[in-house]
Amino acid sequence: MQHIINSAQTCLDCKKPKCEKGCPVSTPIAEMIRLFLSGNIKEAGEKVFNNNPLSIICSLVCPHEKHCEGHCVLNKKHVPVNVGGIENYISTYYMNYKEFEKPEQNGRNIAIIGSGPAGISLAMIMSMKGYKVTIFEAQDKIGGVLRFGIPDFRLDKTIIDTIEEKLLKVGVKIKKNSMIGKNITIDDLFRDDFDAVFIGTGVWRPKKLGIKGESLGNVHFAIDYLKTPKAYDLGKKVIVVGAGNVAMDVARTAIRNGAREVQIMYRKDEEQMPAERIEKEHAKIDGVKFNLFKSPLEFTEDGIKYENTNPNEDKSIGFETADSILIAISQTARDLIVKNNAGLNLGDNGLLQSDEDGRTTRKGVFASGDVVTGARTVVEAVAFSKRVALSIEEYINTLEQKKNES
Repeated sequence: MQHIINSAQTCLDCKKPKCEKGCPVSTPIAEMIRLFLSGNIKEAGEKVFNNNPLSIICSLVCPHEKHCEGHCVLNKKHVPVNVGGIENYISTYYMNYKEFEKPEQNGRNIAIIGSGPAGISLAMIMSMKGYKVTIFEAQDKIGGVLRFGIPDFRLDKTIIDTIEEKLLKVGVKIKKNSMIGKNITIDDLFRDDFDAVFIGTGVWRPKKLGIKGESLGNVHFAIDYLKTPKAYDLGKKVIVVGAGNVAMDVARTAIRNGAREVQIMYRKDEEQMPAERIEKEHAKIDGVKFNLFKSPLEFTEDGIKYENTNPNEDKSIGFETADSILIAISQTARDLIVKNNAGLNLGDNGLLQSDEDGRTTRKGVFASGDVVTGARTVVEAVAFSKRVALSIEEYINTLEQKKNES
């Protein structure tokens, strides 16, 4: 507690806070800290929550050094304000204190497909405005990437359970083990009087390298491994192919689940790794080794045959032994909904097409989050969903006007 107060007291309370401009959802950081230090933590929590219903999660998993803290003016000579820590303390307090209640209903129905960050944030925003919201989740638990794609050491999953309790209290219906696409279609949803449909199914189809050995028993996709790491016996030496944030997460998870040696194999140098700097630092602290300038040619039951890609050295072929190999080279959207529902389109990148405000190519159907943008941060999914909420309201109001005119 004291270190949170100490950090808050270093805030300069800038007239034009750069930290807020650096935040994708424009969190009112200066006002949040001001209210916190003046003893108005409940009001601070309310402002932050109303701006971002997933503030309690974003405060833990956001790349703060890239957004708010990275833009803090104290960065020039001192340590930036610990915005994430302060926001988490305030948000946790608020979620425990706030008594959520079902608001007066406006008679309009919204179907939300997928309960990841995009779906959860939209459900909370719309339900608190009086819309009747039903979430359709293919798994037996809500959360999407929050539950199945972020390791436990980064996000305590009981927080998602708390958010679920709040969603139920504001009147959201959650239909689990419900895959929308083939059996139940979007046509069925509109038939059953949903006024608008939102798709926030994320990106759960891993990209393949397309090299020999990818189907072997010791080769796994990172996104699958992160769902249930304890179900895997990876052995003592593990190699992770890829160098993004997911690769760092999966490498650190493997270490926490029994692997004695974990390497990140990457075809370029460390500076060119797509992972955030702090994620690379955390991986190193956990003991992950970086095996650079190596591009996989073939997977075998004993390891990886690779090509040396160091521009300063002669090209050569080598072999790195491994008990297991985890592929973490990004993922894309599954096409189940698009294939079985007319009017929706996938772009050349394999992602669902929509405009910047979430309108898809089918009237009344909206989308946001990773299924549209590809794998991004939680806070970016929330920011997108806030824009979609306005689009859905505008669309439903238009429906109401046409109904009254006819």
